[in-house]
Amino acid sequence: MSTVLPTPRFTDPRDAPILRWGILAPGEIANDFVDSLVRHTDQRVVAVGSRSLERAQDFATRHGIDRAHGSYDDLVADPEVDVIYVASPHSLHEEHALLAIAAGKHVLVEKPIAPTPAAARRIVDAARAAGVFAMEAMWTRYRPQSDVVRQAIDSGLLGELRLVTADFGGVAPLDPGSRIYDPRLAGGALLDLGVYVAAWATFVLGDDLEVSARGRLAPTGVDAHAALLLSSPTDAQALVTASVDAKTPVRSMIAGERGRLEVSSPFWDADGIAFYDAEGTLVDEWTDTFERPARQSLCYQAAALARYVDAGLTESPLHGLDETVRVIEMLDDARRQIGGVEPGSPA
Repeated sequence: MSTVLPTPRFTDPRDAPILRWGILAPGEIANDFVDSLVRHTDQRVVAVGSRSLERAQDFATRHGIDRAHGSYDDLVADPEVDVIYVASPHSLHEEHALLAIAAGKHVLVEKPIAPTPAAARRIVDAARAAGVFAMEAMWTRYRPQSDVVRQAIDSGLLGELRLVTADFGGVAPLDPGSRIYDPRLAGGALLDLGVYVAAWATFVLGDDLEVSARGRLAPTGVDAHAALLLSSPTDAQALVTASVDAKTPVRSMIAGERGRLEVSSPFWDADGIAFYDAEGTLVDEWTDTFERPARQSLCYQAAALARYVDAGLTESPLHGLDETVRVIEMLDDARRQIGGVEPGSPA
């Protein structure tokens, strides 16, 4: 049992108020999201919408959902839906988030919230004008491990922060027409994996970070690898990398004057955190025992959203909309420094 590291809060997703969910775009991530809600929460998934009624019906049958809609317009117009989970490819997030917001629905938008800062700001502005709740589905922010890290930082356990690191890299076969490599689909490592490492940096150091980036491009002109040096006003720095052409350890670390935290791999789905003192001696370890591994823990973000809506909030206190937009700005700044093509450009 952990004796120095804190105990995570909000570990039971079933204690959240119940909302009625509609699923926009029944793909792989939507399948896992609904499965996690059914297994671990009392949230109600009441409708699903697709451009294909047959596809929506198939998804509804698999998950026991009452209503299937053959268009996104019909889904967001469903009066029995409180919140829309936007699970379409990120190149379509703006269109679909704005559609749901215009219908007066709360939205949980898969990450990245949008491929460009301008598109992200339009979503945020629309949600604020409509008075609906909007949140990017940065699911790692709501997992128990993140609350352990948050409390450890806020308590001063690490002292003044000095260095943050994170890497996320894998090898995606070169397919010019895939969402990873096609600029028309907002491809590239930064928008696919970089959002995780950039959000880790802002989680720890805040979003007032200066960006310096280097990388390499894929033959299609999108970034295949990016290394970012992020500098804060307090002189703490983050070194983060994202790659779609090299497998990396997928670890993260926070070092301060009094010690460091090391998060086990993969850091976005970690089940362990180790705390070392300033001399490098292992002092304590925390292990996740809640048995919601990998995408089974998507339930935590849904439960958090339900709590926030019930409290009358319109954005997440753990991952606010201004920070969400700032992460997209950082990724876009890095893309420009690397020389990658603009998202949405012709291949």
